[in-house]
Amino acid sequence: MTSSNLEQIFQAAGAVPTEEKITEEVVVIKEASIDNFVYDLVEFASYLYHLNIQAHMIHLNLEAPYFLAVHKFLKKQYNQHIDDFDSLAELVRSMDFLLPMCEKGMLGACKDFKHVKSYDATESLVRYIKNLETAGYTAKDLSKMAREVDCPDGENLMAEIVNHMFTGAWMLKSTLRGG
Repeated sequence: MTSSNLEQIFQAAGAVPTEEKITEEVVVIKEASIDNFVYDLVEFASYLYHLNIQAHMIHLNLEAPYFLAVHKFLKKQYNQHIDDFDSLAELVRSMDFLLPMCEKGMLGACKDFKHVKSYDATESLVRYIKNLETAGYTAKDLSKMAREVDCPDGENLMAEIVNHMFTGAWMLKSTLRGG
């Protein structure tokens, strides 16, 4: 193709009328109510339950030069996740709501959890770090919602969970960057 042919193609393309498309954005605003808050707490409890299992399985399957340190660290993490889960579940019960009765229901309450798809140490830890950060941001959102529905104990619990999630993510990132 010669340069004159290219010039003709670009000129022809420039002469084509463009069509404007107008789109409307639909924004759904979730009302801050006790029912919605508890629904979100149950979904988050499920997320923490998933995190517990994920951390435990990475802890067991990890093979890397940093195995000893990360193996020990992940044991603390999965124990923290189950403690956070229990505190969150007790908050839900203290508000006179129920949680799913079995593990299948509990795990099914959170559809958006991202699972590890590789035995590679770095890939599995990166996925876990991203899940920790997602949990941290979710806890921040739930803290705001707790404030809106006048649930100071929920607000305090979410602050603790935010700390657990972002501290864990920071420590693992620092470990992976050091290698």
